[in-house]
Amino acid sequence: MKRQYSNPFILALKARNLTVEIHRHAAYQIVLSNDTPFDSTINGLLFERIHGFLIKPHVPHFCVAEKGTLNVLNIEPYSNIGLELSCRFTENQDYIIFNSPSETNLFFQTPKDSLDVIQIMDTLLSKLPSIEYDDRVTRIVAYIRANYFEQHITPQTFADLVFLSPSRLASLFKKQTGSSLSKYLLWTRLRQAIYLILSDKNRSLTDIAYDTGFYDLPQFNKYMYEMFGMPPKALKHNSDLIEVY
Repeated sequence: MKRQYSNPFILALKARNLTVEIHRHAAYQIVLSNDTPFDSTINGLLFERIHGFLIKPHVPHFCVAEKGTLNVLNIEPYSNIGLELSCRFTENQDYIIFNSPSETNLFFQTPKDSLDVIQIMDTLLSKLPSIEYDDRVTRIVAYIRANYFEQHITPQTFADLVFLSPSRLASLFKKQTGSSLSKYLLWTRLRQAIYLILSDKNRSLTDIAYDTGFYDLPQFNKYMYEMFGMPPKALKHNSDLIEVY
């Protein structure tokens, strides 16, 4: 079963028996065990039999979870939800370790003994201030969702759509979402590409790259590695990735 969640700045995966080589990425990342404790090395320090962690962007780490199921949530760092997570760290703190399910529930304020992905995402989103989005921002969001696969979208494309200069529109979009237009477009493309990789194993990565708005497979590889710390083929050939949100 694979389905997509409505928030564009969160990409969540559920994985079974996951072992990931050392890597770093541009997203905030939350990793939580659904059942069995796992080991992780973060910034060169080994943490054994933990139940999860929250890590800042660009911090090297890897996980070994040979049994059990992990929820892995990636959050765009300059979105409103990424900025909210940044406030949870103390000065010079790069990661937060959860040694038990109760610590995780307390931190995220989720129901006792529940680490359901949807509940965690809903709880994260509930911490954000309520925003009434400008109609022009809403139109841009709708346009990107409908046309993300077009390769030649430019700032002027958006500006012409809502009759603003590119600079004024960029400022408005950033103020309301926390993210730049280019980052929003990139995340939309990456989310859809990952969904296609996991839901259609027979489809080539080159076709997926073209079909989701990337110029070619090398560009797709570059952005996947920068944002998530792994190339697309690592997802395609890992049959233990069992669900995407």
